[in-house]
Amino acid sequence: MDCSDSPYDLLFKSLSLIPISHYLLGFLLLSLVFLYNVLEIHLLRDLIATGFRGHPVSLTFASGSELYEAVASKCQILHGRYLATSWLSSPHLQTAFLSFFGRPPVFSYRRQLFHTSDGGTIALDWLMNSDVMGVAINMNDTIQKDDKTPIVVVIPGLTSDSASAYIKHLAFKMAKSGWNVVVSNHRGLGGISVTSDCMYNAGWTEDIRKIVDHLHCQYPEAPLFAVGTSIGANVLVKYLGEDGVNIPLVGAAAICSPWDLLICDRFINRKLVQKFYDKALTIGLQGYAQLHQPILSRLADWEGIEKSRSVRDFDNYATRLVGKYETVDTYYRRCSSASFVGNVSVPLLCISTLDDPVCTREAIPWDECK
Repeated sequence: MDCSDSPYDLLFKSLSLIPISHYLLGFLLLSLVFLYNVLEIHLLRDLIATGFRGHPVSLTFASGSELYEAVASKCQILHGRYLATSWLSSPHLQTAFLSFFGRPPVFSYRRQLFHTSDGGTIALDWLMNSDVMGVAINMNDTIQKDDKTPIVVVIPGLTSDSASAYIKHLAFKMAKSGWNVVVSNHRGLGGISVTSDCMYNAGWTEDIRKIVDHLHCQYPEAPLFAVGTSIGANVLVKYLGEDGVNIPLVGAAAICSPWDLLICDRFINRKLVQKFYDKALTIGLQGYAQLHQPILSRLADWEGIEKSRSVRDFDNYATRLVGKYETVDTYYRRCSSASFVGNVSVPLLCISTLDDPVCTREAIPWDECK
């Protein structure tokens, strides 16, 4: 060894002796670690843990439940296994794929405008079973008062409406299965202007309460169900818990509910990838605010809305002020459906994914659901 060589020269010479294939292998291993920990791609885990057979669906329910024995025990899909599509074995890839390549079915809703007592306007978008089965061709056809076809009310997620890909997939699938579907768009969404000083939020249940009562009155013979997704699921469960047995719904389903808004707020700011979702949701909320600037600039802090960098910021400058909550945490605590699920008195199926990138499993009220 030449003593005149610097330590760095010796290091580079040593590194040059390592075969290129070893570098490629090391790069591959680092890439796998990155994909597993950051993008949460669990392809290898699916292979090693289950041999691509999928994981059993985990059910939480009261052990002596008559409803379970009569209904849930006979639903094969609840007792099967779940395996994500191999090339979409990541919650982030699944979310991105739906957003960009969702390819919703092509159909036209029938729109009905529902006016609330405070002057608000809600767009109800109908898709009938007869529409997708090719029976009805007149868009002015309406449901007969004595029609017994079951009706399902769909409550979309945050800033989503009846035009969202996942809502259109859900509505079309339900209509094809023999249901009449009505999507209850949140105030200010679905292309409808806000016509009162009231906006929707994660705990605003008055609109769905009035709509369900209206539908029950209009179609008393039709069994009435409801499905909520994301924030819509939180609203639905809170409504079910608030009204208990005094509710005209036969059954309901809550899909990917955040359950505890305070826990989800902490979760979405914990990791870099979650902060991306936080930013994306914030941009969506700011877009909603822009649509209704004349009213929001009067009811909320418009300058704060424009400079919001997170959902929490937006809720601080807009949601809590319009909803008259003292603080953001107060809003989150009072509107979290986990506090109400124990009072639900109608059959309720709650579906949550354990790797949801926004609605964390930490917020699921396992004990209350039992």
